[in-house]
Amino acid sequence: MSLPIIDISDLTSSDQLKRQNVGETLRAACQDRGFFYCTGHGIADRLINEVLEQTSALFSQPQDKKMAVEKSNSGCNRGYETLGGQTLDAGGQPDRKEGYYIGVELPDTDPRVIAGRFNRGPNLWPSDLSDFQPVMSRYFAAMESLGATLMQGIALSLELPGNYFSSYNSDTLATLRLLHYPPQPPDEPDRMGAGAHTDFGGLTILLQDNNGGLQVWNRADNTWDNAPPQKGAFIVNLGDMIARWTNDRYKSTLHRVINTSGRERYSVPFFYVGNPDFEVKCIPGCLDQGELPRYPPVTVEEHLMSMYNKTYGS
Repeated sequence: MSLPIIDISDLTSSDQLKRQNVGETLRAACQDRGFFYCTGHGIADRLINEVLEQTSALFSQPQDKKMAVEKSNSGCNRGYETLGGQTLDAGGQPDRKEGYYIGVELPDTDPRVIAGRFNRGPNLWPSDLSDFQPVMSRYFAAMESLGATLMQGIALSLELPGNYFSSYNSDTLATLRLLHYPPQPPDEPDRMGAGAHTDFGGLTILLQDNNGGLQVWNRADNTWDNAPPQKGAFIVNLGDMIARWTNDRYKSTLHRVINTSGRERYSVPFFYVGNPDFEVKCIPGCLDQGELPRYPPVTVEEHLMSMYNKTYGS
């Protein structure tokens, strides 16, 4: 396979050497393409299966049911996104996928919501899928915990203390996204389910069904490599924010989706993005002697807002 498989279970070990060994393995993957299969994550198979079942149930609903929780009903980018609602490849065709956004649940009375902070507010939940909200809420919490653990590994990979990103890991702006890719139409065999793009934020933790379709750009060969699902593993990739943090020492790599399976494809990426007020600026240890930072400091919220504007146009 073109991507490494990394067992992260030792990141929670009391043995410092074991934690550092995982960090060294992560360093190689992050400096290469910033993509790897993640095992030893501790997320139960039962919960993973329930998430995929509920994702399928959501997108199998009649269109009027889905439109009842459509994003225009939310003030914080939550809920259903129609087929073709996003264009990830600038200048390309709209993506052939439909989606659903879930974020940190906050009531309308929360000061962050009243202040109109970006992506802050209550979720929209389908009214007639009784298991949907509890399953997704459990999975969201599990992913937040896994994201924080992975950030400890990223810190160790940079020869920083394991708690270096603890402030970033607090009060996150994380997003869970459910995606459905219909089969490719016969008259458009090359139509992208998701156009070529890099991810916006920190870490993406991807759950795929068994149908495949994810492809990762190989800079060395100028080709697209398939990244098929592997039983018991998530695919983790770095977003633009970590590339920015490390002065591009760590890579945020182009990837795309094309569903040639002939079947309905479902995937569930979790975008682990930290505290919106956290300032992202070049980590000094990522600069060679005499090298200058390539990017000015920016808050997590400012960075995300600019990325959303790029793909949604508003």
